[in-house]
Amino acid sequence: MKPVVFIHTNHKQRLGALVSAHSFRRNARDPGAFDVRLLEAKDFPELQMRGRSFLRAGHVRAWDPDDLQSFTPLRFAVPDVMNHEGLALVVDPDVFAVGDMAELFARDRQGKAIWCRPRPGHNDSAEYLATSVMLLDCGRLPHWRFDEDLEALWSHQLDYVDWIELRREDRATIGLLEPEWNDFDRLTPQTRLLHTTKRRTQPWKTGLPIDYTLREGGLAGLAIPIRRLFTSRYRAHPDRNQEAYFFALLAEGLDCGSIDRADVEREVASGHVRPDSLALIDRHRGRLWPAELAAPKAA
Repeated sequence: MKPVVFIHTNHKQRLGALVSAHSFRRNARDPGAFDVRLLEAKDFPELQMRGRSFLRAGHVRAWDPDDLQSFTPLRFAVPDVMNHEGLALVVDPDVFAVGDMAELFARDRQGKAIWCRPRPGHNDSAEYLATSVMLLDCGRLPHWRFDEDLEALWSHQLDYVDWIELRREDRATIGLLEPEWNDFDRLTPQTRLLHTTKRRTQPWKTGLPIDYTLREGGLAGLAIPIRRLFTSRYRAHPDRNQEAYFFALLAEGLDCGSIDRADVEREVASGHVRPDSLALIDRHRGRLWPAELAAPKAA
């Protein structure tokens, strides 16, 4: 059974997910060594329902299917999708391969069920685990039952923070990935997975109005959409190499047919992607450093 890379996404981040999928395939020395699939929120009716509420860090919040990150529960659907067999890597749609994921699938997993990157101090948690990238041994996760966990979330028996930060898991079953396997807004020759995790500077959204819910700082418990608080827009990413890498991947995906130009035009028209995207594709075509250096193609 081949390992599978799952990119979980919603309609607002679908183009990012398509570019992500292309990045995994193009950086694999053996593209047939693993499969790459999108896991989309639209295919899960329970995530599209309005009128639901859930607990987040003890605060009751309304579930918004249109929130930028409404896909995040799907991280925990992967073992069910895999019939609780085999290996899977689940990543956010703003995660892009720079290295060959065969290296990750081949590593010694030491009998652990989950591998992810620690992020101490994030969200004021000394033991924060970043589940935006997880290597899962699905056979070792029989207790991950997505429908049951969602019902517990909607009934306020399960707090979203406990779920998303793996607080319910036995820490002995969790291995810790090196930073390069979930590199937060850092692109170096050592980077294997680039994660443009700061929403406000995602390169394909620069200049667009902010459209996500504020979940940080003193207002976190209020869950007020940031667009109601500020007239604000996405900013340019501080590392222009990361913008160039994204649009070079997009250009390559268009050129090889793994991404349809109509998808780009539709996302621009929907306001999910910056309006100058087509011009940036032409500008950055071929600027794929450091992917070519980090993962050279086999002869």
